Amino acid sequence: RATRATRARGAEHALDALYLGGRAERDARELVLRIGESEVRLETGKIGLQANGAVFASEGETVLYTTACASRECTGDGSFVPLTVNYAERFSAAGRTSGGYKKRDGGLRENETLKARLVDRPIRPMMYKGWGYETQVLQWLMSFDAERSTDALAITAASAALAVSDIPLKKPVVGVRVGLMPGSDEPVVNPTSEQMKQSRLDLVLAGTDEAVLMIEGFCDFLTTDEMLRAIEKGQEAVAKACKEIDAWAATVAPQKMMQKLIVQPEGVDEAVAALVEDELKQAIVVPIKQERGAMIGAARERAVEALQDEFQASAVINACGKIESRALRDVIRTKGRRQDGRTTSMIRPIACEAGILPRTHGSSLFTRGETQAIGVATLGGSQDAQRQDDVEAGEDKRFMLHYFFPPSSVGETGRTGGASRREIGHGNLAERALMPILPSEEDFPFVCKLESTITESNGSSSMATVCAGTLALLDAGVPIKRCGFG
Repeated sequence: RATRATRARGAEHALDALYLGGRAERDARELVLRIGESEVRLETGKIGLQANGAVFASEGETVLYTTACASRECTGDGSFVPLTVNYAERFSAAGRTSGGYKKRDGGLRENETLKARLVDRPIRPMMYKGWGYETQVLQWLMSFDAERSTDALAITAASAALAVSDIPLKKPVVGVRVGLMPGSDEPVVNPTSEQMKQSRLDLVLAGTDEAVLMIEGFCDFLTTDEMLRAIEKGQEAVAKACKEIDAWAATVAPQKMMQKLIVQPEGVDEAVAALVEDELKQAIVVPIKQERGAMIGAARERAVEALQDEFQASAVINACGKIESRALRDVIRTKGRRQDGRTTSMIRPIACEAGILPRTHGSSLFTRGETQAIGVATLGGSQDAQRQDDVEAGEDKRFMLHYFFPPSSVGETGRTGGASRREIGHGNLAERALMPILPSEEDFPFVCKLESTITESNGSSSMATVCAGTLALLDAGVPIKRCGFG
């Protein structure tokens, strides 16, 4: 019996020697970044090897698992980067379960959508325009120590996952949070959550080793010099970390798939310019949006039809887009005029009305050129506050702003129903802009909900929401600290 067992084990070991599949024991490649007040650890090569790129990013005891994958088939034409970013939080990361009826994590919450959009914005410009493969960045919060919020870490982790993959990326991106403590003029990079409770500034900044790509946040009426100093301080930390990630990725990443980038056919730009350049230059400065769109559309259709035997429609339309962008830039640069005839220092005509809805607590209509918003303010008691059911849950929200962007506002048809990612993001932007002007709970112990319905859009509808929101708050009798407009 012993001899038979020994032979069986020998045969098993012989089979092991023939095995050529993946290894269970992997050697991780690590990079440690010192970014302001925090230490960020990036690890690859141990987890998620089926993905094009995968990174475990740690900051203290907070851990984010991030993957980057590209489809095997080319689905785009090179004019638009087919990138999707999804961020998800697990309540188990903080040793909790959801407080709602549904206990399974996975249903998209607003804060997850906001963080996904925050990651998307600086990453997207670093993707090559000719990349036509569907690309998906997925992020899961696996452990959370509540020392810092995860949004800046998520930006860095997403960039790192792309940097260590074979997906083309122009440059690594790093995200930081910048705060400014009371009584101090020195910005703090990556402060703790406790420090942020006292901070006069909450700024998330992302950039490369050369320049700032995105700033997002709000502050308590800082001066221009204070804001510029905060941006400068944040960019210094970002640039240093980006260089370190770039050097690290060069040692661990496979060769980038640069050969898969879509290149415009030779001669298409010249052929399109000869055919419709003058027509597009005239159309791009037509002041009325719908008329301008019709003229540009007609010129594009004529170019596609005339060149259909030589070039694909997508290549012709891309060439038209280049002409339009160049023409608009030239008009602004050489004549100091924009599409509707305004100089660079002029604003559109503005009209404000209040009390337009008889049964609401407060209402307004704000119109700026061809952009228009209806604002509605509703007051309530403490029981109307919104409970925050997420990993970073803080106090119940006493102020909420809901933004609605129906397709009819741009003369189109489309989906309606639940809030889109854009509606959630724009609503949060306007909400944060109005928060500093609201009275304290001691002075005004009411919950306030603002709604903004965009009825026309040809400009910044989120800033029109700030204006309409201020008017609605005043109409509802809310003693705001000062007027806020955007």
